[in-house]
Amino acid sequence: MGNTVSALTSCARKQANDDADKEIMKALPIDTSFKLPSPLPTWPNGEGFASGAIDLGGGLQVCQISTFNKIWVSHQGGPDDLGASFFEPSQIPQGFSMLGSYGQPNNQNLFGWVLAGKDYANDASNAALKNPVDYTLVWNSESLNIKKDGNGYFWLPVPPDGYRAVGLIVTNSPQKPSLDKVRCVRTDLTDQCQTDALIWGSSSDSTGTNFSSLRPSNRGTQAMGVNVGTFSSQNSSSLTCLKNVKSNLSPMPNKSQIQALIQAYSPLINLHPEEQYLPSSVTWYFTNGALLYHQGEESNPVKIEPTGSNLPQGGSNDGTYWLDLPVDGKAKEFVKKGNLQSCQVYLHVKPMLGATFTDLAIWVFYPFNGPAKAKVKFINISLGKIGEHVGDWEHVTLRVSNFNGELKSIFLSEHSGGTWVDASELEFQSGSNKPVTYASLHGHAMYAKPGMVLQGSDGIGIRNDTAKSNMVVDTGSNYSLVAAEYLGSSAIVEPPWLNYLRKWGPKIDYDLAEEIRKIEKVLPGKLKTAFKNLMNKLPNEVLGEEGPTGPKVKANWVGDEL
Repeated sequence: MGNTVSALTSCARKQANDDADKEIMKALPIDTSFKLPSPLPTWPNGEGFASGAIDLGGGLQVCQISTFNKIWVSHQGGPDDLGASFFEPSQIPQGFSMLGSYGQPNNQNLFGWVLAGKDYANDASNAALKNPVDYTLVWNSESLNIKKDGNGYFWLPVPPDGYRAVGLIVTNSPQKPSLDKVRCVRTDLTDQCQTDALIWGSSSDSTGTNFSSLRPSNRGTQAMGVNVGTFSSQNSSSLTCLKNVKSNLSPMPNKSQIQALIQAYSPLINLHPEEQYLPSSVTWYFTNGALLYHQGEESNPVKIEPTGSNLPQGGSNDGTYWLDLPVDGKAKEFVKKGNLQSCQVYLHVKPMLGATFTDLAIWVFYPFNGPAKAKVKFINISLGKIGEHVGDWEHVTLRVSNFNGELKSIFLSEHSGGTWVDASELEFQSGSNKPVTYASLHGHAMYAKPGMVLQGSDGIGIRNDTAKSNMVVDTGSNYSLVAAEYLGSSAIVEPPWLNYLRKWGPKIDYDLAEEIRKIEKVLPGKLKTAFKNLMNKLPNEVLGEEGPTGPKVKANWVGDEL
């Protein structure tokens, strides 16, 4: 009897453990597919935007697939040690073919896509797409001792001469896939690619295998590399992306479609409730006494016209001109604080990833960037004048699919860098597809969630504090479309201030070393050294040493965000 009870107890314990393991596996975020809170609107008529398919030239048409069949799942490794899931596209339209599989970490809701291709050339000797001639097994999970749903096998298509593979194929069987399962792409329709974000890697794997998403190596408004949405491993470096050889810009939105996109997706920016330095329009800044200085004539600054029409145009940021606040002390303090009621944001629309996506960069101007705060372990320190500068430009960029007009991600500028955030990770205004974002106290860096983000490590860094407040910039309520070069030179008249390519503020006018010494005096022992190391690592933009430049001087004006 005792042995029987013991056996039953052991079985019950094993069953409980199995049930617990299953419960853990069920709780994965990726098991839920993400959808935007509201249905997509009906977009205004246009040429090719949101038409479902894009002609890349050379006989190749592509469409974007967001429906998948799950093939293999790892429950460990990768981001947050939750593993990753690998899929193949499903519901591919008739006439289109699979180009590769899709993979995503399990720590996010399922929200991805891959491209499928259609060969319309009708030229067998020079087809845009061809079957592979074989497959190479680049990795399998058989020897991996982790929680997993069976085994996964990752295959690299072997292309015929003159063709390239643009994605791996995942199966749950050791048998090679059918040669008709996927297509390779004619070499002239491909472009160089590079790894992007980590999808999955396992420390339990002695080979150190990991899988990462891919993106074109060359990205920008003139670059025609097209992201396929596939992934690679370190054993599949021969993969490429696609290329818009037609340089076809017809999938880009026209002016009425741009307006509809802003109405659908314009972000809300929460300013910190203690924020003293608010945004304004550029016109408000100029009409309230901003001054233009010229090297050698510092004693005779010039008042700026409301549109910036008397600002020097073009040229380069050669340090000979800069803007500054009014000289009068009272007027200076008034302008420093900005004016939320006047705030207007400035929209730059540009093609990205071979015109398969539209980037809508929304620029916000602040007359003044306030002082920074540091956290040194358990001590919070005001940095005095450190971080202060005149003329602060920040931005958020919406990345929208030109296949259907869906918001896929946003870029949030953060001092001299920034972060891409998938739409599935965003907060949205109730009942809409408008993302909610947060600007940090004094520094105005942009974040997707409220709270404190430390710019540093080991509990030492610059504080970026964000929170909900009653001070909100609704970027869709007052915006100006200042540039969309792809529409042609006559479509939009750029304001003169946009082509002022010099500094929007003076170079630092205080003794930085003395400010640092003041702070070091209040820090005990080893914290002094830690603080000094932090300050040595910070870029000039954070320290406020250099006057900032305007939007058109930033690398992301013609390039990708990162």
